[in-house]
This record gives sequence, C-alpha cells and structure tokens, in this order.
Amino acid sequence: MPENIDQQTQIFGDFSEETPSSEEYLVIGFSPGTVPFKQRWRNNGLSANFLAEYLTAFFPDDEEHAMGAEKEIEIKSAISYVANELLENAMKFNDEFAHQPISIKLELHSDRLIFFVRNSLNPQTIAGFQSYIQELTTGDRDELYIRQLEKNMQNENGGSGLGLLTLMNDYMAKVGWKFEPLPDRLEIMTVTTMVQLNF
Repeated sequence: MPENIDQQTQIFGDFSEETPSSEEYLVIGFSPGTVPFKQRWRNNGLSANFLAEYLTAFFPDDEEHAMGAEKEIEIKSAISYVANELLENAMKFNDEFAHQPISIKLELHSDRLIFFVRNSLNPQTIAGFQSYIQELTTGDRDELYIRQLEKNMQNENGGSGLGLLTLMNDYMAKVGWKFEPLPDRLEIMTVTTMVQLNF
C-alpha cells in the first residue's frame, strides 16, 4: 500500500527520505526544448555511461583498498544499465505539456549506490502506473516477469515493461517512488524514482 504524506504526496516501495547525504554525487538535468524528450533516447546510453565512468573514479585505487578490475567492471555495468533504464522510463512517461526538466542524481555511499530520477507525469497515466507499482511491489516477481515476456511476444509493437523487474530481480535493487505535485504548480504531478544498489 502507498504511504500518504499529505493529501497529494504518495510513497510506494522502498523510498526513503532519511538517507544520509553523500559527499560524492553527480546530477544531470535535461531541459525541455525544441527536441522532445522521447526523441533523445539515443543519448540515454551516453549519459548512463558518463555517470558510470564519473562515479567509479571515486573508488579507491590504491592496492590496499582496490576492489579489483572485475568488481569495478561489474559496478560500471550496473550503473550504466540502471541509469539508462531509469532515463528511458523518465523520458518515455514524462508529461511533455508540463515543460518540466528531467533530472538524474547518482550518489556514492560507502556500501551502496543510490539513484534518484525525477520527471513529471501525464495525469492520465498516473493511476495505471501506480497500479503497476502496487503489483510489482506486492506480487510474485518471477511470475510477473514471465507474464510480461509472454505479453511482449504477442505485442507486434514490441512493448517492454521488463526494466523495473530486471532491476529488482537481476540486480537485487531496492526501488521506491514518490509522487508529489510541484510546490508552485500543484496541477503538475512529479514522480521521483529511487533505486538503491548494494555493492
């Protein structure tokens, strides 16, 4: 069940507002412009790879603390995959008529990585999205994964819906969402997706 903070703010899944701040973080913002967000998908991989390269530079590289090349490659790959997936979803479901930026923040903590992605939402998609989240956080994920694969095979347009399931199943990520209106424009609803990866 979602947690209600006030009349319009709702929290689903593993979203925590009490996470200690990190001294090592990177924020990238995407402003609405002449090119719609949905046409910028090809740049998501570049942004995700940049985040991965940038953050892994902060891992210790002396022999005493080195994590090993294999572990570093694994973490880079995870950062890149998660960031790309989150950016694709944010751009795909962003409300283009709200003219709001999309942002992604990646924090490096001693034991985990935390991603925050924020975008506006088309009001007509919110109920369906929250229903999917409810199913995702309370249902059998393996069953959901198989069902979504079968659904995609029947869909001639390809479809997907596997991204969040993959994050939770394959990467053991904790995922949470916070839905809230913009403070100065209450008619615009935003969602912040929080993903935590332990390493």
